[in-house]
Amino acid sequence: MISDQKLLNKETWAVGLARFLQQNNAVEALRVDSESQKVSIATLGIVDMQVLQANLTETIRLIELENENHTVVGVSIKIDSSGEFLLEKATCLTAPILWRWRELEWPAIKEDDAETGEEWRLLSILAGGCAVLGLSGWMISSVETAPPWLSVLFYIGAMVAGGWDAFDDAKKGLPKGELDIHFLMLAVALGAALIGAWAEGALLLFLFSFSGALEHFALYRTRREIDSLFDAAPKSATLRDDRGGERQVPVATVNIGDIIVVKPGSQFPVDAEVIKGKSAADESNLTGEAHPVTKFIGDTVLSGTINLWGAVDARVLRPVGESALQNVIRLIREAQHLKAPSQRFTDKFGTRYTIGILSLTIAMFFVWWLGFGIAPFVNSEAGFSAFYRAMTLLVVASPCALVLSIPSAILAAIAWGARHGILFRGGAAIEKMAEVDLVALDKTGTLTTGEMEVDSVESFPPGREREAAELAYSLETHGSHPIGRAIKKYAIAQGLKPRVIEDFQAMSGKGVQGREGETLCVLGRRELLADGPLAEWILGVPEPEPRFSENWILKDDLIARILLKDQIRTESQPILARLNSMGVHTVMLTGDRRGAAESVGREIGIKEVRSGLTPDDKVAAILEYSKQGYKVAMVGDGVNDAPSLAAAYVSVAMGARGSDAALEQSEVVLMKDRIDNYLAATDLSHRARLIIRQNLAIALGTVVLMVSAAILGWIPLSVGVFAHEGSTVVVCLNSLRLLFAKS
Repeated sequence: MISDQKLLNKETWAVGLARFLQQNNAVEALRVDSESQKVSIATLGIVDMQVLQANLTETIRLIELENENHTVVGVSIKIDSSGEFLLEKATCLTAPILWRWRELEWPAIKEDDAETGEEWRLLSILAGGCAVLGLSGWMISSVETAPPWLSVLFYIGAMVAGGWDAFDDAKKGLPKGELDIHFLMLAVALGAALIGAWAEGALLLFLFSFSGALEHFALYRTRREIDSLFDAAPKSATLRDDRGGERQVPVATVNIGDIIVVKPGSQFPVDAEVIKGKSAADESNLTGEAHPVTKFIGDTVLSGTINLWGAVDARVLRPVGESALQNVIRLIREAQHLKAPSQRFTDKFGTRYTIGILSLTIAMFFVWWLGFGIAPFVNSEAGFSAFYRAMTLLVVASPCALVLSIPSAILAAIAWGARHGILFRGGAAIEKMAEVDLVALDKTGTLTTGEMEVDSVESFPPGREREAAELAYSLETHGSHPIGRAIKKYAIAQGLKPRVIEDFQAMSGKGVQGREGETLCVLGRRELLADGPLAEWILGVPEPEPRFSENWILKDDLIARILLKDQIRTESQPILARLNSMGVHTVMLTGDRRGAAESVGREIGIKEVRSGLTPDDKVAAILEYSKQGYKVAMVGDGVNDAPSLAAAYVSVAMGARGSDAALEQSEVVLMKDRIDNYLAATDLSHRARLIIRQNLAIALGTVVLMVSAAILGWIPLSVGVFAHEGSTVVVCLNSLRLLFAKS
């Protein structure tokens, strides 16, 4: 709920929501009515409303926390006097005709955020009060000289304490015609009181409130594990001004290109590139990497990580809202809102199920009474009354444990993964990982370290190596591929100056090009020469050894190449061996030349190697495997991997340093740049699926067994209560095992 004070600053809210518009490509416009708190979106084509709702919730949460203005471009903002404002992306005049307007729910951010440690503690106090009062009532009832009304008074107090939270939840749904589990429990407790079963009614509400406290404690622990990753997010940054001085500013005001100063022990406030000094960064809170990561000139530092020992100056690469840390926060927030396929099964247990159980209970009451001649309200030596049996049936048929069986396990798995550098974008990804039987892996940055180094620069004829390196540096200034990072790092170390390049264009899977003045400059693979006028000449230039990669530079009469080398990840071979032993087929899909790809493939023991692939070729390969019946997981990190990631059954992006395009297309993000995290994600998926199956077996088994026993009149209400609430407690504890599993 927006406070009146914040509503007064409509521009802050409009600009904040403009970020939502910018970050969601599927949304074309946004209409907000601040008085009635309604948000409508205009979309084109098919959209995932769950993702958009999760993104809106996170955006509003950040606005309320920051309450600061941010600069936005490409979005027009119109605010009228009534407080309603319209935000639109720049588009053609006819596009709005095709927009489809839909309403999103305004998130109750304050209520959600309040549901932390305080709620489970309050429920624990209420459950404890219920237990004390209930036990006092039971002890008083066993004293012959005590008046009967005194024990009843204590039982009433116990039922009030135990049913307080259930009543609070039930009254919210009743005006809307929603009947849930809380309503069922209150109905049973009231029914027990009406037939004089005060002890059973108090016991029911005690166990219900106790299991509720345990459920909220499990959610609290899960959220605490996630929130602890981000509580210490930097709020300010130290800027280097034009005169060489330093000044402290809010981190939200830092712009791309600014120079920040980060001293030992401080956090890097934004993603930046080191331009002066050297140090090491503790990235454990972001990637799960246990060892310090050295940082030299040209290296990238990530927001939220800690500078360990050296003072550095760094140039800001992107604003705080687009930093690696904020990407992680957004991915996790989305994951908490996206449901797993099996979880949708339990969503069916809502109002209709409650009405069905109530109808069955009423029908069975009359069957027992009129059909079998059982006394309607008074227990006798012959057995329980019809009403008593109906209350028992109502308890054991309530699906508390079933409703909690899947989401509790999914949230615990998401939290464990986030703590260990594995981000799942929703419960579906957790379940699907366990089904994968073919893993397709990119080479550079996935099976190899991706941090390539320039070995040498060769020009033909010799003598123009520096000019070639400067051109390569200029063409890769905006690139994020490992080869581009290596060229930039080499150029900075050599003191090279970038040239002015215009009309920059990326040639998908082949290289990049631009113009220096009127002259075309090209940086790319050998195939660029083999397909052009230099086809005969390039045949006379031998290919480098397999351990080297080459990039060619062409401009007018300048022909040169840069030789780079990459290191195979030491952990790749045992991980691939483990996957093979599990029956998972492994394939390398790479754009590199055949010799280099097969050399790496032989060394790490990968089963199949496909080389020289364009992004379209990779997609075709993924689709080919899918048609053969494989459940394919694609693992990659570059822009050219994004299409194949989208085509795979499960998409896995490598590292916080992976491209934005790869991260956006991925369902699983391995924050630590290590392939062994893929195996950890697979193991977690198998554990989570096993826990879910165990939970469903416990919940469904208890319901079927107890309902059968209740219909036959074999169990008293107290046994039904213990079985029902006990299964709920067991399910919660079983899910918590995921949270405390060893890595």
